[in-house]
Amino acid sequence: MRDGPPVTLYCFAHAGAGASGFAHWRTATGPGVHTVPVALPGRGTRRREPRTTSRQALLGALLEPLAEQVADGRPYVLYGHSLGGIVAHTLARALIHRGLPAPACLAVGASPPPQTAPTGHDADGLSDERLLRFAAGLGAAPDGALAAPGSLWYRRVLPLLRDDLKLADALRADALTDTEGPLTVPVLALAGRDDPVVGATVLDGWARWTTGRFVRRTVPGDHFFVRGPHAPQLIGRACRVVRRTRLVPGPLSGGQL
Repeated sequence: MRDGPPVTLYCFAHAGAGASGFAHWRTATGPGVHTVPVALPGRGTRRREPRTTSRQALLGALLEPLAEQVADGRPYVLYGHSLGGIVAHTLARALIHRGLPAPACLAVGASPPPQTAPTGHDADGLSDERLLRFAAGLGAAPDGALAAPGSLWYRRVLPLLRDDLKLADALRADALTDTEGPLTVPVLALAGRDDPVVGATVLDGWARWTTGRFVRRTVPGDHFFVRGPHAPQLIGRACRVVRRTRLVPGPLSGGQL
């Protein structure tokens, strides 16, 4: 591979989670990739900040620092997992609308496209009990007493999960009313082979959100395959294709995903 700056990979986590879930991606993506997990307000190092539940609040919290980092024109990729997918899509649109360099690729994992909300949840209509069952069905809730009412997880994570689902609903609704048209950047969609909520065919719906190339891949794992080795390896390979071809934006070419 020719010498040159690494591709910066900005990562956005699933609902109820923080940036720490991408810690192993720093090495698992392989050479030529600089992984930058992005923390949303209300978790991790930003836990004292109000959580965001609208597009305006999300962009107010994330757009300016991201815009400063991508303004130099070096290639970068956005990856979002579940909720993070629609977050990454929203940020890509906002950066392009501002006239900044577009991502070389938008990658999403276990994330339904804006026109397809996940089955079984309505953030405003779910009781705590139903929200807990929804989280448990995904494998996002601990067993037994650890998730019982009054537990630390129940008091801290369940409200965060509810607000994250509200944010996802708001971002999908905004995308559906956007008049800017689809992105021009390629989209790479990853599905978990055993995901009980977001099947591989659902991800095909992302094809309508780009005029560039659309690629779907399936990796071993359930809804949280982001925790395993396969997703970062695949995304890292896509980043190295971007690094070789220096296409910003443009179709993924010069290599196989």
